[in-house]
Amino acid sequence: MSKRLPQNDGYLLVQILVFGAIAVVIISGLVAFAVANARLGRRVVLSEQAFQMAEAGLEYYRWHLAHAPEDYTDGTGLPGPYVKNFYDRNGVLLGTFTLTITAPPLGSTLVTIQSMGVPSADPTVRRTIVSRLAVPSFANFAAVTDAFNRFGVGTEVFGPIHSNSGIRFDGLAHNIVTSYLSTYNDPDHTGNSEFGVHTHVNPPPGSGINNSFRSLEAPPNPITPRPDVFLTGRSFPAPEVEFDALTSDMEQMQVDADTDGLYFPDSDDDGYLLVLKTNDTFDLYVVNSIRNVPGGCSSSGQSGWGSWSVNASTLEGNYPYPANGLIFLDDNVWVEGSIDTARLTIVAANVPDNSSSDRNMTINNDILYTNYDGTDALALIGENNVNIGLYSEDDLRIDAALVAQNGRVGRYYYENDCSPYDERDTLTSYGTIISALRYGFAYGDGTGYETRNLIYDSFFLYSPPPYFPKTEDFHEVISWKEID
Repeated sequence: MSKRLPQNDGYLLVQILVFGAIAVVIISGLVAFAVANARLGRRVVLSEQAFQMAEAGLEYYRWHLAHAPEDYTDGTGLPGPYVKNFYDRNGVLLGTFTLTITAPPLGSTLVTIQSMGVPSADPTVRRTIVSRLAVPSFANFAAVTDAFNRFGVGTEVFGPIHSNSGIRFDGLAHNIVTSYLSTYNDPDHTGNSEFGVHTHVNPPPGSGINNSFRSLEAPPNPITPRPDVFLTGRSFPAPEVEFDALTSDMEQMQVDADTDGLYFPDSDDDGYLLVLKTNDTFDLYVVNSIRNVPGGCSSSGQSGWGSWSVNASTLEGNYPYPANGLIFLDDNVWVEGSIDTARLTIVAANVPDNSSSDRNMTINNDILYTNYDGTDALALIGENNVNIGLYSEDDLRIDAALVAQNGRVGRYYYENDCSPYDERDTLTSYGTIISALRYGFAYGDGTGYETRNLIYDSFFLYSPPPYFPKTEDFHEVISWKEID
C-alpha cells in the first residue's frame, strides 16, 4: 500500500500574495514619493516665482516714487492694497503682486512697502517682502559748515562732522570728521597750510594744546591716526556739501505756510517769542523790548551784536500746531518750550532774500523733546543767524535741527565785563547744526559755554522735520526683509 505525500499547493500562493503585497506597498510608496517630489518641485518653482513677483512689486513702486515722490496711493488717490498683474516677457499672465503702502509721517520721506507675490497656478503659494525706502535729508551730520570751523577743548561730538573749508578739532570726536579740502591755511594762527582736518592737541603722553603752526599736522608729514582726538578717524578731501539746498525752498515755504500752515508778518516791533507746549499748541508773544547789556559790557565789533534776550513781551494768542507742521515768521524770532509727538519747522525769514533784512532765530531757554524715538522732530531755521543770547540758561539744552541759512549758529562774544553772563556752563545740542558761516558757542579766553555736547539725532537723516531740505531726489532702500 503506497503513502500519499503532503500537498504544498497553497504554500506557494501564500508566498506570492505576501511578496506581491510588499511589492505593491513599496511601489505605491515610490509612486507617492515621486508624486510628492514632483509636487514639492512644482511648489518650489512656484514659490520662487512668487518671490520674484514680490520683488518686482517693490521695484515697481520704487520706480513709481521716482516719478511721483509723494504719491503713496499708486496714482489712485484711494487706500490700498493695490493688486497688479505680473506677466512674463511673452505677455503670459503668471500671477499678481499686491502692494500695501504705509505713507511716511509728517515731514518724513520714510515709506514702508509690503509686496506679496501670488502665482496664478497655485494661489496658496505666497511670498511677502517688506521694504522701507526714504530720501536722505540735509541733516546728515552732528555739525556741518560751509566755512572754516574750529571745535575747541571742551567740545564732545557724537556724530559726523564736516566742513567745506577745513576743520581744526581740539575736542573729542566719537564719529568721523571730514573736510572738502586736503589742506588749508588756518586763520587762527600764522604759518603754512595744515591738513584739511587737523588738531592742535599735543599727542600723548603730552597734554594741552599748542596754538601755533603744527608741522606734524601738515604736509609732507604722513597723517597720523590720533585716536585720542578722533575716535573713528578723519577723512579729507571728502565730497562737498551743497549748501544751495538751504536757500532754494525758502519762498515756497512761505507760500506753504500762508496756505496750509501759519504765517505771521512783520511784528512792527522787536520780533516774536514762541513758547512751545506739549498739548500741540504754542503761545505767541510780540517782543516789545530787548534787555540791555550790563554796564561796561562790550563786543569785539561783531556785526549785529547785542544781548539778544527778551525784556518785555505781549501775548498775541495761543495757536494749535498747523497740520503741515510749518510756522513762518517774517521777523526775528525767539523760541523755547517742549513738544510731545509733534513735528514742526519754524522759520524766521524775509523773502525774497535781502541781506539788509535777514531775520534771526534765538534760543535762550531749553527746547525739549518728550520722545527720542523719532516721533518728535523740530527744525529752527534762521535766514541769518541762530543765536544764543547773553542771558541764556547756564545749562542749556536744545533738541532741534539748527539751521543758519546765510549766517552762523552760535553765541556772540561777551567779554569779561559782561559778567556773570559771559561764562556759561554746559550747552547740549541734540539734533544737527547746519551753519553757512563759522559756528561757535565759546571763545579762546574762556567766555561762552565751557562744555559743548553735540549729539546727532540719527532719525533726522530719513525722517527730518517738515519741509527740511533733501540732498537727493530718489528713494534709497533702507531695509528689506521677507516675512511669513
